[in-house]
Amino acid sequence: MSDDIDEARDWQGQEVDCTACAHLALSGGGRCRLKHACVNDRYARRIDRFFNWNPGLADSYLRHPHFEVRAIAAKFANVFLLPTLLADVDETVRWNAVRRLPKRYALRLRKDPHREVRMRVVTLLDGDELLPMVSDEDYYVRLVVARRIAPPLLGRMIDDPEAEVRRVVARRLPDGWLLGMINDCDASVRLEVARRLSPEVLTLLRRDPDWRIRYEVASRAAVSELSDLAEDQDSLVREVARARVSVRLERGSGSSA
Repeated sequence: MSDDIDEARDWQGQEVDCTACAHLALSGGGRCRLKHACVNDRYARRIDRFFNWNPGLADSYLRHPHFEVRAIAAKFANVFLLPTLLADVDETVRWNAVRRLPKRYALRLRKDPHREVRMRVVTLLDGDELLPMVSDEDYYVRLVVARRIAPPLLGRMIDDPEAEVRRVVARRLPDGWLLGMINDCDASVRLEVARRLSPEVLTLLRRDPDWRIRYEVASRAAVSELSDLAEDQDSLVREVARARVSVRLERGSGSSA
């Protein structure tokens, strides 16, 4: 297996010199190889392979000046040494450390300055632990929270400023709370709500300005509520409404006969 990159340079751009390496003896035993498995190389794959072959050396690299080395060493180092890395200046190092630590450490990173760390921290938490993140400043973090948090806790996100987040909320919110979103300012959110409402309640949206929502109403609401939609300005809405009304009339005339 090769790395495709036919060079060996360190994180400062200098050529890797095996003769000056503290681990020169490892090469004789096949535990490191230039351009393939080398802690001094600037390419992450080669650093990772070095620690995979020599995990016992990871502890001594947790303070290395190159973030890539610290981040990868954190995947192999003694877990009791990892808490200090939660204050590392690089987000990759912080994440690689916290993912191996008990959950209580992840709670400390819910306000991490980097969105990528917060997004990943969400995947480590559950229930009430996620509540402080429902108002995260980054919309994508909130989106991940909305996908993961327990449905009964989603009421706090009904008014999220981002429509994409509210759409997820509308898909997962308990049925009894859906009425709180039928007047959402974004049609795509109201459409998600409409798809989940019962036929009886769905009629509340029969005058919605968006044709997709009126089409949903025309398709599923009680036929007795479709008189307006049978004359709707949108042809697709009119068609489905008239078709359902027609079927009802035919059944009614058949019963009379």
